[in-house]
Amino acid sequence: MLVSNLLKSQSVDHLSVNVYSSEFELALGAAQIVREYLMNILDQQTEARILLATGNTQIQFLDALIALGGVDWSRLVLFHLDEYLGIKAENTASFCYYLRERVEKKVKPKQFHYIKGDATEPLTECDRYANLLKTQPIDLCFLGIGQNGHIAFNEPSVANFNDPHWVKLVKLEESTQQIQVKQGYFPNLDAVPQYAYTVTIPTILSSKKIICLASGINKAGIVKTALEEEITVSYPVSILRRHQNAHLFLDAHSASLLQNR
Repeated sequence: MLVSNLLKSQSVDHLSVNVYSSEFELALGAAQIVREYLMNILDQQTEARILLATGNTQIQFLDALIALGGVDWSRLVLFHLDEYLGIKAENTASFCYYLRERVEKKVKPKQFHYIKGDATEPLTECDRYANLLKTQPIDLCFLGIGQNGHIAFNEPSVANFNDPHWVKLVKLEESTQQIQVKQGYFPNLDAVPQYAYTVTIPTILSSKKIICLASGINKAGIVKTALEEEITVSYPVSILRRHQNAHLFLDAHSASLLQNR
């Protein structure tokens, strides 16, 4: 088995931070830790429940996790963190499509609960999905970080560390919409939905273990702020510093602005 090249490991408050030499090494290192965790969990219980993220940083990680083998996916119940409002699952820009193609079709989990982006009653859909999440604890949550510090679609303008909701509708910030265009998921800004469903921050924090990935120089600024400044909804990802079992995986680029890097 390949061994990832870990450059540095440290803690910021309760948050464990691992820095790797490249995005590939980051993905491999995270996948190895997740594989071991899931195998241990499945030795102790009949199934495990996972919240999955999307985005470009997750692609190599998911590929590496699947390629490592050893995980009985038929005993995993999967959820995802967010979805655009009004988008069909067959739309190639939807997160349902992303996860169906990159995960479900490859590993055939026990069950994959998707947020229905095109539900005719969005508030009822929020309740439906929240009730599914509430039935049993979430064993593991995968996260990415937006350039403005959002986790899932908990933008700084709507983030609430004490949110009473499990799932809610939010308005996307224009900077987030622009990134979706830049990454090629939508042809132009007008095509990006203005609103989205998101699992809230307390729901994320209820997970027994959190794995957060951030790679590339474009994430260096928010990584520095989230780790070195105060914990605040202005940088939602900073709340991971209060979780007892959260792990942040960085590459040399995303860690490049950290003090004592």
